[in-house]
Amino acid sequence: MPRPVTLFTGQWADLPLEKLAPLAKSMGYDGLELACWGDHFDVDQAARSKAYVKAKWELLADHGLTCFAISSHLVGQAVCDLIDERHKAILPPDVWGDGKPEGVRKRAAKKLALAAKAARAFFDAKPGRGKRDDFPAVVNGFTGSSIWHSIYAFPPTSQEYWNAGYADFGKRFGPILDTFEKHNVNFALEVHPTEIAFDIVTAARAIDAVKGHKRFGFNYDPSHLAYQGVDYVKFIRDFGSRIFHCHIKDVWWGHGNGDVGVFGGHTTFGDARRAWDFRSVGRGDVKFEDIIVALNDTGYAGPLSVEWEDIRMDRVHGATESAAYVRKLDFPRSDVAFDAAFDKKNQ
Repeated sequence: MPRPVTLFTGQWADLPLEKLAPLAKSMGYDGLELACWGDHFDVDQAARSKAYVKAKWELLADHGLTCFAISSHLVGQAVCDLIDERHKAILPPDVWGDGKPEGVRKRAAKKLALAAKAARAFFDAKPGRGKRDDFPAVVNGFTGSSIWHSIYAFPPTSQEYWNAGYADFGKRFGPILDTFEKHNVNFALEVHPTEIAFDIVTAARAIDAVKGHKRFGFNYDPSHLAYQGVDYVKFIRDFGSRIFHCHIKDVWWGHGNGDVGVFGGHTTFGDARRAWDFRSVGRGDVKFEDIIVALNDTGYAGPLSVEWEDIRMDRVHGATESAAYVRKLDFPRSDVAFDAAFDKKNQ
């Protein structure tokens, strides 16, 4: 069967889940990838309350929806970042605390580790599921980075400097990933500018930094790779076994007026001068057919989760057309060789 089509709820957190769920169903989705903000998924409550996770599944089931992943991008961002006032706007008050950077990072790490316990409790309560290990539980998220600010190497930046950043990531995420292992949950980093991994080379370096920890993998999203000029199909083929989840998000590039380059020029999304902008799925420059073929070749069987972002378009219109586009795009891989029928022994 083709993969389920889900909607990432992060950009819809202004809507309570009880309103978003029926809307998502009407837009054509099979399920939701629940963001750990707004009222969509509370990590603390899920980790301690069976009634809470049961109620979440009942709400989803009432609208014919399912779930395959939760997402903790906002808290994850603070684990390795150089903390500033921008983080206060995205973090829960108990993680921000007094705002002192190291304390914020440590509390963020603790909260992200708790997300593993919460995810395990949530997916163990999934109606109709079988034994504990019959499908992977996934927490998508960010890592932040202590060295992103040095992306352009001036003042002159040595490999030793960048190595220290990866060592910091390994030190902070190693214990988090051990907690994920304890709870039989995968952590899927969305490879993305501002994270410890933002292209193919840095993704490989991040794996090395956590010593190949089996719980560390990726939430594949081609949009963040494409406008940089990174081969987003090669990413699938290089890291196929570590792709734990897949975002479907589109982007166009090379459409600005020449004033702004790939770094964004301190412009906001939707500025006509920008060289790139996120688009509703199917309206950008990403070659999704190539992506589906590569996902089939590497055996990815998880959901295709639409992360809808297009500042120029009404979101209900865009998310509806995106669901239909993805459903038409996807197809199951073949279990036979089409030319085998020419052999007489198969006739």
